Amino acid sequence: MDLPSERPLEGVAWMLASGLAFVGVNSIVRALGTDIPAAQSAFIRFAFGVVFLLPVLPGLWRNGLPKGALPLSLWRGGVHVAAVLFWFYAMARIPMAQVTAIGYLNPVILLIAGALLLGERLSRRRIIAVALALCGTLVVLRPGAQAVTAGHLSQIGAAICFAGSYLFAKRLSALVPASTVVALLSLTVTIGLLPLALWVWVPVSTLHLAGLAVVALLATAGHYLMTRAFRVAPMTVTQPVTFLNLVWAALAGSLIFAEPVDLWVLLGGGLIIGAISWVTWAERGPAPANPQSDS
Repeated sequence: MDLPSERPLEGVAWMLASGLAFVGVNSIVRALGTDIPAAQSAFIRFAFGVVFLLPVLPGLWRNGLPKGALPLSLWRGGVHVAAVLFWFYAMARIPMAQVTAIGYLNPVILLIAGALLLGERLSRRRIIAVALALCGTLVVLRPGAQAVTAGHLSQIGAAICFAGSYLFAKRLSALVPASTVVALLSLTVTIGLLPLALWVWVPVSTLHLAGLAVVALLATAGHYLMTRAFRVAPMTVTQPVTFLNLVWAALAGSLIFAEPVDLWVLLGGGLIIGAISWVTWAERGPAPANPQSDS
């Protein structure tokens, strides 16, 4: 039975809107290409995010943070810096559908992390789901049949780091409002990326600045919507909704960038989707004696 404070349908709606925002992010970054180094692109995107969140910052400074929120924010910021560097590098170099399919490793990593870090039980069902999802990843990559490039490996690294960021976000969402979670993310990541961006800085065109400004707007909205979803529904409800992103990514890649629809990518992504959806819904029911850490 859901807790009184949980609103599953609302959580699904927030997560669906978040996914559509992130597909817009993917499309624009893909269109911008590789002219700007990944660290610089990521820095500009998050710097614009800070600008968009300026109205939130005075209240954040005035009210302060509850105990435990600042360390969680700093840890999340550090992990997210690595995630966005990996992601920007991969997004400009491999097809959108492959980026999205590999990104579905996030919930697999969350299952493993839940067992190792949060003391959750790694049941036989979860072990089977992890094994199937990893097989799906191999189908997407097809080592030996196609070249596994630095872009593919970079996206795997991004999936691992984003999973860590989601764990911190889930804990933070119980301590502070969604707008504060997003503002803290933008601040910490912008500061963390600054020295890396300065190291590789190249001239930026007006077109790139405008594109990255829109990326920042969509990504900030996406993180806000995702955090709202975390507040009203458990991950067992919200996480499967993100699997629709593979459909949007395949459509955008085909219609906008003339990327061929790779049936192996769809098959591998579908295997990952099926495995995680199966274990997610199979384990959704009465709360276990050792509840999962949603706080």
